[in-house]
Amino acid sequence: MNSWLILILAGLCEVVWALGLKFSNGLTHVRSSTITIIFMIVSIYLLAIAARHIPIGISYSIWVGIGAVGAFLGGIFLFQEKVNLAQISFFMLILVGVVGLKVCSTES
Repeated sequence: MNSWLILILAGLCEVVWALGLKFSNGLTHVRSSTITIIFMIVSIYLLAIAARHIPIGISYSIWVGIGAVGAFLGGIFLFQEKVNLAQISFFMLILVGVVGLKVCSTES
C-alpha cells in the first residue's frame, strides 16, 4: 500500500480519536473511551508504517496537520464550536502547510 495513503489513513484515525475525546467526556464513558483508545493505537501504528518511507519530519507534520484540520472542522460541525475570522485564517495556514508539504515532497 502507498505510504502516503497510509499516512492519510493515520491522520483520519487521529481525527476520530481527537473528536472521540470530546464524545467520551474526558474518557469517562466506557464505549466512547474504548473507541477513542483503539483509534489512538491504530493511528500511531499507521504513522509508524508510513514513516518507514516518508521522512519523520514530513510524516509527523502532515499527520498532526490532518488531525488539527479534522478536529477544527469537527468541533465546528459536530459540537457547534464558535470560530472567528482570525481562527479561520490560521486554520487556512495549517491547511496550506499540509498540502504544501505533500506537494513539495519527493518521497514516493
